[in-house]
Amino acid sequence: MTIESWLQDWGRGWRGPTLAAFVALIAGLPGMLTLPPLDRDESRFAEASAQMLESGDFVTIHFQDQPRFKKPIGIYWLQAASVAALSDVEDRDIWAYRVPSLLGAMLAAAACVWGAAAFLPPGLALLSGVMLGSSFLLSTEAAIAATDGVLAGAVTLMMAALGRIYLAARDGPAAGAATRALFWIGLALSILVKGPIGPMVAVLAVIALSVWDRRFAWLKGLGWGWGLIFLAAVLLPWAVAITVATDGAFWGAAVGGDLAPKLVEGQEGHGAPPGYYLLLLPLLIFPAALLLPAAAVQAWRDRAEPAVRFALCWLIPSWLVFEITPTKLVHYTLPLYCAVAWLAARALTQPLGPRVRLAGRILVLVAALAAAVLGFALAAQEPLAATLVLAGVAAALLIGAGVVAAWLAARRPVGAIVVAAGLAVLGHDVLLGTILPRISPLWLSSRAADILEVAGDTPRGGVVEGPIAVAGYAEPSLVFLLGADTELGDARTAARAIEEHRPAIVEGRDQAAFAEELAALGVQARQIGQVSGLDYSKGRRDILRLYLPAAPAAPEAS
Repeated sequence: MTIESWLQDWGRGWRGPTLAAFVALIAGLPGMLTLPPLDRDESRFAEASAQMLESGDFVTIHFQDQPRFKKPIGIYWLQAASVAALSDVEDRDIWAYRVPSLLGAMLAAAACVWGAAAFLPPGLALLSGVMLGSSFLLSTEAAIAATDGVLAGAVTLMMAALGRIYLAARDGPAAGAATRALFWIGLALSILVKGPIGPMVAVLAVIALSVWDRRFAWLKGLGWGWGLIFLAAVLLPWAVAITVATDGAFWGAAVGGDLAPKLVEGQEGHGAPPGYYLLLLPLLIFPAALLLPAAAVQAWRDRAEPAVRFALCWLIPSWLVFEITPTKLVHYTLPLYCAVAWLAARALTQPLGPRVRLAGRILVLVAALAAAVLGFALAAQEPLAATLVLAGVAAALLIGAGVVAAWLAARRPVGAIVVAAGLAVLGHDVLLGTILPRISPLWLSSRAADILEVAGDTPRGGVVEGPIAVAGYAEPSLVFLLGADTELGDARTAARAIEEHRPAIVEGRDQAAFAEELAALGVQARQIGQVSGLDYSKGRRDILRLYLPAAPAAPEAS
């Protein structure tokens, strides 16, 4: 049985979405289980979710004692539910907070196949989900406890349902009440997770389609009456509760303090010129980069076809918004990747011309080489023999994926993508699941917390008093690992902790001031450990020294 016939067989019915979800599971699971807590957004989300469980307050959002009014409540509820079901909040198991992201990635891959099945043969519909599920960006976000994996799943479900409704009005497969329900469910989930992004994607696509077609009648098939009632029933209770609980401060902070600055300038140093996302696309959607030139050419040629037109209207307007917006992060365009995968899979319904084959080969080989170089760059942070060997394995898999894709592009393009996707998933798993967790200079917080845990000097052990004070180092990952009451301050804060018989962590730049504060207080501290490495959020080298109060002198024998 050929790969093409196998895909055609397995792409039918429920098996296609299930298999695509399984690909996303295999691509994201190793990183989800092995990566230490990341700075900064992941640990902020996880700590806020942990504090929900600890406090029992599931309306307001806090990081330590500060309100976190940047994103809606959805991701915190999902993470809290995951931890309550699978772990214990006291254990600070970061993998449990990542489960919603992994499920979101699986939903995105499954919904991609389900939507594509309305206009592609079963084998190519399945291939679109395999391309999305194996892509570098989705499989990376699946391993991070943030909003973007879940948002990708919600938006892909919403747009797949919207696409089916649109195609049903143009003699496509019928779209019943279940399809309309899935549209509204996806929309509600996207709003609960990341506010305006899901509605923006849907509204821009609807406007573009309706203007292009000069037809609006198809919108009647969305089920507006009960759909809006459902949306209000899902969203309004928390919206009212958070408005009352914060006297409206949540909305001012979320819109004025988080969203608006991103539209004006590159927030928190994340600015980039237009074209940033297009430049990164071949790497982030690897190995589907092979089909990007063919997808672009054939989409333009066949733009009059309803399915192609829908994918273009999903992709282009929102992509332009993201390119124009000054603040840019690589994951912002992820909710649009299913449309790219659809167009890439559809390009295989026709023979690939020599020019698009050549351009695709160049893109996939360059992306493979870039991914391999990234692996060696990570390994160079701690060039141990085992790490370098793993980097070599990852490089061989990733470059092999590119070479196989380029080699088979002319004769067996479907097989080229399938084999390349398998090799790429393995290479990505080696990168995220084995190499990155071994780069100890990157994991200052985890190593410091491990030293305290092994020594039995954490307040959770009941041996020493808490909370732990930290001077000169304020990464959220340390707060997540040590607890919400961790004191982030300066040398005086750390010295006071020692005076009060509590542990302290001092970054090297505050060391001299810490010694002076101890002397002024007339107390002594004993160092129980030290870690050094890269604070990648700030781009600087840090040294963390861990202290306990000096043991009292033993009384002299009489």
